[in-house]
Amino acid sequence: MAKSKKDIQNGDKKSSPKERKEEKKQEEQELSVEDKLGAADLTREELWEYCQEAFCAECRLLKECRDQQLRTVAEAENRQRRLQREKEEFCKFASAGVVEDLLPVVDNLELALEHAGDNEACKGLREGVEMTKNIFLETLKKHGLTPVGEAGEEFDPNIHEAMAQQETEDMQEGCVWQMLQRGYKLNERLIRPAKVIVSKASSRE
Repeated sequence: MAKSKKDIQNGDKKSSPKERKEEKKQEEQELSVEDKLGAADLTREELWEYCQEAFCAECRLLKECRDQQLRTVAEAENRQRRLQREKEEFCKFASAGVVEDLLPVVDNLELALEHAGDNEACKGLREGVEMTKNIFLETLKKHGLTPVGEAGEEFDPNIHEAMAQQETEDMQEGCVWQMLQRGYKLNERLIRPAKVIVSKASSRE
């Protein structure tokens, strides 16, 4: 009986059941592709699909390449999102240095109003300083600046800096008894805590 080409190449070695199964599967795939190729004229896209179906379905290298492609795309998207967040963060706080340098101006305007008090001789001056302070604060507010800290509110170490304590019977312990210097936030980030005196219970019986 004549020997097949495959038998000659394998040196008349008998194939194991597993090898015969793999050979049969490959032959069926090749016949399937040949049948499809003979059935009709195929376009480049159809030919590519048939090749993938027949030869690339279980290709380890192809799977590794696809996995690497997915990882590369995911890393690129994460990098893009991170850069976008950093850009937004930079834009929000780019003016922080300038705003902090302007806060002493606001402090001095508030001190001028405190010293003017209710003196009628200073009424016109007091009104002018008040208007200047309000316009100045409104301008800074447009850039994200908001004041924090009010007398009477509960002490919060996140926004208050305690400078001293004051015994009092008129206020609950642990509240802001007096504001020494107002604090400020820039776009919800604290740039200066409010300096305050904190109330404590009176030691008198």
